[in-house]
Amino acid sequence: MRRPAILLSVLLLWLARGAQAQEFVAVPDLVSDEAFYRIVACAAPPGGDCAKPFIWWPEERRLRLRVGIAQVAGDFASYRFDLVDRSIDRAIDEINAAGAHLFLERAYEGPFDVPFYLVDAPQGGAISGTSVPDLDGSEIAIGRIVLRSRGEEITGAAIAISADIRRREIASVVLEELVQSLGLVTDILSPAYQHSIFAEDSNSVTRLRGQDAAALRRHYPRF
Repeated sequence: MRRPAILLSVLLLWLARGAQAQEFVAVPDLVSDEAFYRIVACAAPPGGDCAKPFIWWPEERRLRLRVGIAQVAGDFASYRFDLVDRSIDRAIDEINAAGAHLFLERAYEGPFDVPFYLVDAPQGGAISGTSVPDLDGSEIAIGRIVLRSRGEEITGAAIAISADIRRREIASVVLEELVQSLGLVTDILSPAYQHSIFAEDSNSVTRLRGQDAAALRRHYPRF
């Protein structure tokens, strides 16, 4: 992850899949639910201080967040499009079933709160043609997410998926990027967390369970 930058009172958080750009916190073994939540929500090492601010979608928007595919590049393979399309539906179902005070809605026409851009850039290439200034010109790994926030409130998000993402990684990457678009922005590096959606060095998890789901519920608690 690139370091957060303040720009016209707007906090831009950049996230990218892949070891070269992805920010994470390393732990040797399982940690408490409290420590896990602080890792993924504010990049705090166990017992340490936050390295990032906590951010949330504002309360008046979080029960109807519209998610959909905003753009498909001409070179994006049709079978990959179909897999991404189905994976978005499954990821929305996983998030909505986690028990958080949050509801994502699949949308097929804009405007979107969380748009997906299926780009023609391969891994390591530069994104172009999305008309999203924070995406265009940036390098993509497997996927890239941009979050824009003002203070502690998320005001917008955008997700790009690379043209050569592997079939077996699509469902996991889509779910992770969508979870990160909700403000849980940091991965965790540990052999104990290979089966977490936040695993820094794995793209195989397609369900929200255990501490993953608990972190989302804590970030958006039911009152």
